[in-house]
Amino acid sequence: QVQLAESGGGYMQAGGSLRLSCAASGRTSSSVPLGWFRQAPEKEREFVAAITWSGGSTFYADSVKGRFTISRDNAKVAVYLQMNSLKAEDTAVYYCAADPSGEYTTPQAWDYWGQGTQVTLSS
Repeated sequence: QVQLAESGGGYMQAGGSLRLSCAASGRTSSSVPLGWFRQAPEKEREFVAAITWSGGSTFYADSVKGRFTISRDNAKVAVYLQMNSLKAEDTAVYYCAADPSGEYTTPQAWDYWGQGTQVTLSS
């Protein structure tokens, strides 16, 4: 089992920056890929970014590439999402996920989820 807890969401104007954090705990939590997804109202959950267990490879949705950066600290067993140049369309609940068993971009592939943190941007 892996437990995940997100933090760092908030309300702010578009154009700014936010850093989301996700603390992971449980067996093997430091040795599995970690990722971020988001879900806007009345929309399906969508892939944002993922990082391999070593941190050597990262993956991003086209909509956030160049603006968001995913990183992890295996000593702290945490994953971060630095979000810059935020847009109103980035408004969503952001979820941390762990231990995918298939395609990283598919929510169904991920076995563990946090409860989410709300990010709201005003235009």
